[in-house]
Amino acid sequence: MFEQKSILITGGTGSWGYELVAQLLTKNPKEIRIFSRNESSQVAMQRNFNDERLKFFIGDIRDKESLIEACKNVNFIFHLAALKHVPVCEAQPLEALKTNVIGTQNVIDAAILNKVEKVVYISTDKAANPANFYGLTKAMGEQLITHANLLTEHTRFVTIRGGNVLGTNGSVIHVFKNQIKTTGVVSLTDKEMTRFFLTLEDAIQLLFKAAESSIGGEIFVMKMPTCKILDLAEVMIEELGNDQVKIVETGIRPGEKIHEILFSEIESKYTVTFDEQYYVILPPKMSVKLKEKYADCPIVPTKCYSSHEGLMNKAALRKLLKKGGFLS
Repeated sequence: MFEQKSILITGGTGSWGYELVAQLLTKNPKEIRIFSRNESSQVAMQRNFNDERLKFFIGDIRDKESLIEACKNVNFIFHLAALKHVPVCEAQPLEALKTNVIGTQNVIDAAILNKVEKVVYISTDKAANPANFYGLTKAMGEQLITHANLLTEHTRFVTIRGGNVLGTNGSVIHVFKNQIKTTGVVSLTDKEMTRFFLTLEDAIQLLFKAAESSIGGEIFVMKMPTCKILDLAEVMIEELGNDQVKIVETGIRPGEKIHEILFSEIESKYTVTFDEQYYVILPPKMSVKLKEKYADCPIVPTKCYSSHEGLMNKAALRKLLKKGGFLS
């Protein structure tokens, strides 16, 4: 699918971007364009890969003109750029709106203008029944992406919705690891909190699945493991710390949920089981092509997909962390 194609990645210098680029380079693309704001991060990435197929564009998705220029002769866009830290978005909602909503519309407009083949938008479980401003902006981004399929016949737009990716920038894994080694006190907001987790490698596979299988308008959801954050902390302490490390509760922060969901009760009416690994949330108003493609896919039997169900035990959690290299 990507052989000898030009690909643009917005926000491509983060953890997702590194893994996406590494996997895309094996698929023999013509060119991969990295569109991001930070010059130093681009230089570091260029040195890390040292591949002439990588091209770098300084820019912000808030600036439509620079996006339009970067999208010229591009076949695919992976839209990763976002403000994504919940406390930051709660404290500065207007900035989150400018990047996550207006910026996403700018990506849509630039893609349509340049007749890009397909745009893959990366969303989050926090967009399902949003309880904070970050989730709200990502939910709005999802709606814009879905609606964009009605604006053009040439460019197709699809969303992927995932949980927490282990080891990415700002991940709780790094926070716990640092606390275990430096302070001897691991802080949890609530001991009952649960979350969806997936590895970065699996997250990129979800991107490819959506890019390859979608026809436009879908939200792809990967079936993924869940765990109690308390169990995660205890496993990391057992592996990295000692008996002296303590766990303290600090209280839930504004906008935080005890449990996350990947699709809501309302969305379940339009959600189908695509295969053993994926669900697909379809738009309420489906095109004929969407109806035909998913006609044989059964509606999900559950009313919502919550992180408090099917929790991993400590053995499974330990195995997942070792697979990701986080217990070394």
